[in-house]
Amino acid sequence: MRKKIVQGFLLLILCLSLNKINAQDTWDLRRCVDYAMANNITVLQADVQARQAALQTKLSRGQSIPTLGFNTQAGFQFGRSIDPTTNLYTNQTTFFQSYTLQAGITLFNFFSIKNNILASAKDEEAYKLGVGKARNDIALNVAAAYLQTLLSLEQANIAKVQIDQTQAQLDNTKKLVQAGSMPELNAAQLEAQLATDSSNYITAIGTADQNRLQLIALLNLDEATPFKVASPDVDKIPVPALSELDPAYVYQLALGTQPLQLSDSMHIVAGEYAVKSARGAMYPTLSAFGALGSNYGNNRLEQVGGVPYFDTTFTHNGDYFVRSASIPVLGKPDYLRQVGNLNFNQSLGLQLNVPILNGRQLRTNYERSKLNLENLKLQLRADNLTLQQNIYTAYSNSVSALAKYNSSTKAVQTQQYAYDLATKRYGIGILSTIDYITIQTNLFTAKINQVSAKYDYIFKMKVLEFYKGQGVQF
Repeated sequence: MRKKIVQGFLLLILCLSLNKINAQDTWDLRRCVDYAMANNITVLQADVQARQAALQTKLSRGQSIPTLGFNTQAGFQFGRSIDPTTNLYTNQTTFFQSYTLQAGITLFNFFSIKNNILASAKDEEAYKLGVGKARNDIALNVAAAYLQTLLSLEQANIAKVQIDQTQAQLDNTKKLVQAGSMPELNAAQLEAQLATDSSNYITAIGTADQNRLQLIALLNLDEATPFKVASPDVDKIPVPALSELDPAYVYQLALGTQPLQLSDSMHIVAGEYAVKSARGAMYPTLSAFGALGSNYGNNRLEQVGGVPYFDTTFTHNGDYFVRSASIPVLGKPDYLRQVGNLNFNQSLGLQLNVPILNGRQLRTNYERSKLNLENLKLQLRADNLTLQQNIYTAYSNSVSALAKYNSSTKAVQTQQYAYDLATKRYGIGILSTIDYITIQTNLFTAKINQVSAKYDYIFKMKVLEFYKGQGVQF
């Protein structure tokens, strides 16, 4: 009865797993890495920073472009005020409108603008390299999660083989029990072991599913997305010889290939230009300017004609003379005449700006830029030390992982030999069930350890390969 329950439960688990697998889409490591590079949030955030840096570069370049602006305003003046068209005081309510077109360009400022443009451009390159670092990091993380998922699936397969072996031995033992060759206790002990093996298998399936979900989260996929990890032949994954990955050699290569080191170096170059730009800002700036303007006032008057008259003037001796004159007739010029002719004005000139006292703002900016450059150099040194430590640690881990893998492989061979002997002895009744189960469990544990060591060794070697500047090769 217990056997039927266990078999039925396992059958249900397998059916659910097969249905899920059939409904899923198969993803190999290359597809996972490519998708993560394009969709992972960390990579997308790094790309946004790079685009922001590109905007800053455009803004810096815009400082060297001439400025051009147009403005207009209109309104009413009340009480005593200056007529904008005559510059005379008036007490009349006046409607006015003005137009101004202004332009300016910086002619010389001791290369402050030029160096600021170069600093922004180098920062932009550095942030683009930062996108490469984010992609490399996510590729390494995806590879680790992918291998962990493969490992858990392999462990589930080993657990399934263990169930099959225990089931086969149980069936054979039951036949011997019925024939009177073995006590019934042997079958009961194997049934208990079968239940334990089934529990191990269920746990392995659950672990594999959890690892799959972690990989999905790393890819920024919806958990409802059909997803199945492709199972490549692990033995065919290219693994370089450990002798080809000397840590000192790998470190020298990494200094010239790792995006973080290249980004730090580019930030330093940008910092040097920023220092030059801040120093140039403390010197005089020569600019040129020009403007066109006009305005309109509804109270503006101009002479539009005259009324002639004669003025007779008498002298002291009784003589007189007649002078002809005219009385001016005033009128309001129309809108277009005022704006287009009467009130049109122009200006053109040079402007020299000499900073003398400004609350130490320019001097402080210059000193701050030098400290920032010093900090960038220290950051590069710190990142290089971290890189060196990581490479030597990865090499040491690879050596240990290789030794562990070789040791676990030898252990599997030994345990397999012991299990084969135990199976023969158990079949002829000269080995107890408890001893047989113990040897079988030891073989199962050895296989699990070997698989874990194999995947751990492969990943450690891939980390070294990554630092060599070859990316994640599979």
